[in-house]
Amino acid sequence: MPKAVIVGGGIGGLTAALTFHHFGWRVEVLERSQELGEIGAGIQITPNGMKVFRAMGLEEAIAENAFVPRALEMRFGRSGRQIFEIEAQKAVVERWGAPYLHLHRADLVDTLRRLLLKRQPNAVRLDAECVAYTQTPEKARVLLDSGDTVEGDLVVGADGIHSVIRTQMLGAEHPDFTGNIAWRAVVPMAQLGDLAPPPTACVWVGAHRHAVTYRLRGGTLANFVGIIEREEWTSESWTEEATRDEVLAAFKGWHPIVTNLIEQADVHFRWALFDRAPLSQWVDGRVALLGDSCHPTLPFQAQGAVMAIEDAYLLAKLCSETPNDLDAALTTYFETRLPRTAQVQRASRGNARLFHRPTPLSRALTYGPMWLAGKVAPSIIRSRQDPFFAYDIREEPLR
Repeated sequence: MPKAVIVGGGIGGLTAALTFHHFGWRVEVLERSQELGEIGAGIQITPNGMKVFRAMGLEEAIAENAFVPRALEMRFGRSGRQIFEIEAQKAVVERWGAPYLHLHRADLVDTLRRLLLKRQPNAVRLDAECVAYTQTPEKARVLLDSGDTVEGDLVVGADGIHSVIRTQMLGAEHPDFTGNIAWRAVVPMAQLGDLAPPPTACVWVGAHRHAVTYRLRGGTLANFVGIIEREEWTSESWTEEATRDEVLAAFKGWHPIVTNLIEQADVHFRWALFDRAPLSQWVDGRVALLGDSCHPTLPFQAQGAVMAIEDAYLLAKLCSETPNDLDAALTTYFETRLPRTAQVQRASRGNARLFHRPTPLSRALTYGPMWLAGKVAPSIIRSRQDPFFAYDIREEPLR
């Protein structure tokens, strides 16, 4: 039985482990932290991602602690006036073939971990920091900072935006600051009273900034993400804390639903949004990249984690179909996934401009037609998501 060594125990790495196991491989996940977990924040798993979990019989377990939004919605940030609202439960399944879920990242990671360990006990090795990889024509190996070596038939680099695997494969790279910084926070719904966010996936738009609100953990938590344009930034940390006053200042004068969320949050995490052009290479012999290690995506299309989930399924499927020709499998993986992930990266950048219209005229010209479509032809708004949500990685043909 072939073995995949997966560097990184986040959403992408754990999904890769589950998909490889599903296709008959042994797996070993190497996670540098001393425990698996995520800083508190929400995540959206759109229908294209849920199709992967369904294919492995995991949909019910993934959905157990989720929240299903009533609608997809857009509002003006200051007035709260609704631009459009389109139903997102039955209509989502009918149009795109699977549900649209909101989850707490920690819940998703914990569920993936439990599902993996149920299938292959001891599949996860903690406190295992990768420093390099080596390979022969038959095997690939990961060198740990402890001096240990872990060997497999394939190494998968799912170690995120600061990937050690990518750096060795392609050299050090210098991402471009997008001019946007973001804050995130999670607040118990019980603290929000009459100013709780709507039970929707809601984008609040405004000049040079926007916010996103939605509910988590069966509706007991509210998730807030706020993005504002800023000229300079140097940090790329995902866990840097910000002050409540800093976030309130960025959204001064906005609707009370937004500002109340900010006020009630105990902790705000801040991170700068950096962009990277599509890479020329994701594969080196028996080593392949996955997820943010090769195509980090701005959080404006709700597709970052889902792209890693799609990657994991196709990579495992191809390698299981041609286990004696991994070169061909990995080449097909890269050639298939590159245009798909580049399309999502472009759409995410475009949404940053869409959500941040700077003048009253530009907002009227952009959101007026959206308001009209929401009233008389909601299918037009849904069609904007067809390239992303309708996609089914299971249907990708072998080449």
